[in-house]
Amino acid sequence: MATSLYNPHVEGKQHSACRLKIQRGRDALQIGWRVDPTLYENNKTRLFIPYKAGKIHCFNTLFPSFILVNKEIPVDMSYEVHLSQRGGTIWEDTMYIDRDLENGNWWLLMEENYTKIGFWPQRIFTDLVGFSSNVEWGGVAYSPSGVPEPPMGLSNFPNEYFDYDGYCRSIAPLNEKGKTVEVHKVIRHTDNFFYVQGFIQTTSI
Repeated sequence: MATSLYNPHVEGKQHSACRLKIQRGRDALQIGWRVDPTLYENNKTRLFIPYKAGKIHCFNTLFPSFILVNKEIPVDMSYEVHLSQRGGTIWEDTMYIDRDLENGNWWLLMEENYTKIGFWPQRIFTDLVGFSSNVEWGGVAYSPSGVPEPPMGLSNFPNEYFDYDGYCRSIAPLNEKGKTVEVHKVIRHTDNFFYVQGFIQTTSI
């Protein structure tokens, strides 16, 4: 996934994010960026990699399960220098979730040259020991009950112009044979204007 980078304004316990998510049963992996003052104690846009393994929920490296192999790109790095401006310069980052077919580990890769950042070992999962069955991507915004939702991305409904939209592009799920799964026939979901995502379900991805 290549995603445009923005810094939506959030307050208190709100958060706003863009994410790519794979899931099977109770296990899920996510990569993307997030603005979350509760988690980070500031309003910077940061790389984040939450995961769920059964009953365990973890952000980034707060639990030791994620094995970091490259310290040049921290998994909670700030994008404060390279942030997009509406109608101006658009900055984006490219990120991948890749499964090692030999040992079943799930890798986090970054940038167009597929730089290895780290991996989630197969042993921590129950349902993601094999392929995933669901892929989702898009924006997510959260606010406590009774509080208006924060903006998501550019806080504008898409108008199909990259200079004015927050976006995810180059989505390329692969099946067990290494073939790209078509994503032009995805299910689109919008909830209260602030939650927009695309997702695809297959028997094995």
